Amino acid sequence: MSYLGNDTKMIIEEPITRIKPRKKNSWRLSFNFLLFLLPAMVPLTIFWIYPMINSLYISFTDWDYMSPAYTFVGISNYINLFRDPLFYQVLFNTLYFSLGAVLPSVIGGLILAFLVSSNKKGMGIYRILIFSPWVTPTVAVSIVWSWIYEPRVGLANWILSIFHLPAIEWTSSTTWAMPAIIILTIWKGVGWAMIFYVHALKKVPVSLYEAASLDGASGWRRFIYITVPLISPTTLFLVIITTIDALQAYDQIQILTQGGPSGSTRTILYMYYQSAFEQFNMGQATTVATVMVVITATLSFIQFVLSKKWVHYQ
Repeated sequence: MSYLGNDTKMIIEEPITRIKPRKKNSWRLSFNFLLFLLPAMVPLTIFWIYPMINSLYISFTDWDYMSPAYTFVGISNYINLFRDPLFYQVLFNTLYFSLGAVLPSVIGGLILAFLVSSNKKGMGIYRILIFSPWVTPTVAVSIVWSWIYEPRVGLANWILSIFHLPAIEWTSSTTWAMPAIIILTIWKGVGWAMIFYVHALKKVPVSLYEAASLDGASGWRRFIYITVPLISPTTLFLVIITTIDALQAYDQIQILTQGGPSGSTRTILYMYYQSAFEQFNMGQATTVATVMVVITATLSFIQFVLSKKWVHYQ
């Protein structure tokens, strides 16, 4: 005996069709998406995208920065730049400065982070003192270091005299001018790297160190196989940012050496400055700027690709 009515029976027996979801209004979603992007895209377009496109266009002209008239010269600026022997000297100086400033700053920041990461009384004061050069304007720091490098009464040569070493013509020597700028840059930036490493070291689980100690691992092995992998994201960040800062270094070079002596401290950014604001060759200057952007992007891309092999995320 069936207790179901005919209508109910028909509903059960008939195949149940799926209810199709309502199609969302695509144009409304697109409008809302653009509406949320608008506050960020307007200043980004005005102050970044448009200037980059305009700069790229100027690199194909012979504009002198003063007159409204100019001529479209195509890739002549790029050909002249890559045929100029001074450009390759500038690239070497930039590589020399970048390697000399980036690696010691990152390694020194890690060493200092180990020294000040304890919770002993007074460690906060040491962190502030070491970090303070970073927040000091580079121009002010460079002026102070120009006195330190003064050949006759400067602090640097006085320290050398204590160890009976000969005085050095720091910023007037083609041999020592670049190391002098590198020393200043390291002194200013090592505290910034230290702050990031102090935070990264605090995030390393203590239980991993304890387990490694129980297995008989030495302090060096714990550092290599636990600390280094777990702080590798911070290392990647610091390497990329300090590399970009090194490629954009200008203030300390302008104050201490003005690119000299004999072009020994002339980096790619300083070459751009001289082409634009001393020689008034804006076409050549924007060509240098475009090459610098390409170099920066290439180095960042290489670092990201290589980081897949040594950066470990928790």
